[in-house]
Amino acid sequence: MSRRSPFLLASTLASALALGLTSITPADAHAIWFAQRAKQVALIYGVGADDLDAVGRMKHITLVKGYDENWQPVETTLREAGIVPVVDSDEPIQAVTAVMDYGNWTKDNSGVWHNTTKDEVADVALSEHNWKYALHLEKLPKTQVPLFEGMTLQLVPVGTIPEDKGKPLKVRAYLNGKPTAGVQIISDYVTDPDQVPVKTDADGTATITLRNQGLNVLVGIYVAPSDQPTKYDQVEHRSSLSFVLPHLPE
Repeated sequence: MSRRSPFLLASTLASALALGLTSITPADAHAIWFAQRAKQVALIYGVGADDLDAVGRMKHITLVKGYDENWQPVETTLREAGIVPVVDSDEPIQAVTAVMDYGNWTKDNSGVWHNTTKDEVADVALSEHNWKYALHLEKLPKTQVPLFEGMTLQLVPVGTIPEDKGKPLKVRAYLNGKPTAGVQIISDYVTDPDQVPVKTDADGTATITLRNQGLNVLVGIYVAPSDQPTKYDQVEHRSSLSFVLPHLPE
């Protein structure tokens, strides 16, 4: 598959801008998600195969919560373990969530990003405040997944999750607890982050095809108008939903 030309990329971005803020998908933005590392659940920061320094970014994590099979809170912490942060809990968990406030980022017209607000940068091209969220289901749930504390943007499976790749899965995107249209859904953020996303309908739902007989990482993206226009132009919410489809017995 050939790479897209700069002219096509520029045309695509121009079209996205014409459609409004909720249609913009920054190509270089990263997400957080949970995945197994050496039999432990680790928090990953990156995009595609770029598994970047999550330990160094733990200072941006504002919330970590674990839940049991009845969706009740379980005492849970995030612990630095070598190159990755891992989830610690004294009891088994069915789900774990994390919230990252990644702060203000402003890009100048030369393409350089600065970790500050637009009033501190000359020749501003774009300025935004970034929020990142992660929800991991340790086992495929048998009951409806609820909305969790702190998850301003959350993807929720509608009905049960099929156990086989290639099957359809409907998800609903909630923003501030309400089903939201126009959320962009990427069905495989780890192995195909450049795919063209599907958008949620008026009822907040979109249907994707399960890609992997193993780890699946879905990501929802929503770009909202700024709540502080003098500081940044927009607010980006980027939220992952991860779970593992079972493989055949060894």
